[in-house]
Amino acid sequence: MFHVERDLGGTTALPAELEPPASAAAVFGDRLDLARQYCAALATAGVERGLIGPREVPRLWDRHILNCAVIGELIAEGSSVVDIGSGAGLPGIPLAIARPDLRITLVEPLLRRTIFLSEFIEAAGLDVTVVRGRAEQSGVMKEAGGADVVTSRAVAPLGKLAQWSLPLLRDHGRMLALKGVSAAEELERDGEALTRAGAGNAMVVECGAGLVSTPTLIISAERLPRAERAHRPRSEKATARREARAAKRADKPAAGRIRKAK
Repeated sequence: MFHVERDLGGTTALPAELEPPASAAAVFGDRLDLARQYCAALATAGVERGLIGPREVPRLWDRHILNCAVIGELIAEGSSVVDIGSGAGLPGIPLAIARPDLRITLVEPLLRRTIFLSEFIEAAGLDVTVVRGRAEQSGVMKEAGGADVVTSRAVAPLGKLAQWSLPLLRDHGRMLALKGVSAAEELERDGEALTRAGAGNAMVVECGAGLVSTPTLIISAERLPRAERAHRPRSEKATARREARAAKRADKPAAGRIRKAK
């Protein structure tokens, strides 16, 4: 188990280069020291255990911790949140620190990662649940399903992500997928897959403006009840494949009808 050293004033000791930017106080308020503890854990045990690359350490605050915490702007007070593929705890742990009113469950299949998460949660005294498993497994769905919000970061392409996220949501719950500058392009590419999975009202949302150097881009989509899902016709591509198969069959002689000439 890792230990985070504290100075005599009761705050987490960090190297000068890892001190939080001024905007961190606006995000974490009186829980900033918990965020400092998390930064220290990522920079030490997180790197040693292969959860964070060494090159990411100098940009832990802006690129990782704050980038994740600001998604709290999009989540209603008292919501239940499931973070799938949580890894080193991003975005779930920064969100739990910034928003103690949320009920957060971290879902992660790899043992070494769940050990890290559990150790930090215990050391920091956070009220967060860790579930080891994959989002699509029945045991995980039973334990974590019916959530108001499902979050994810760098887990999978949007189409696959929808298949894992939406079943964990209650009707009209929302999946919030943290994406980079390609968010709009990915939504355009996989919008039809979202619809097939049962999502609606999909959009790209920006949050954290003025708090992080590059605002966080989120693909937000709502789980629609079955009665509200659109029944759209097959895409032109699917129709073309069907017609091509029919034409190919028509070109073949029917079985049993070939006769030798007398």
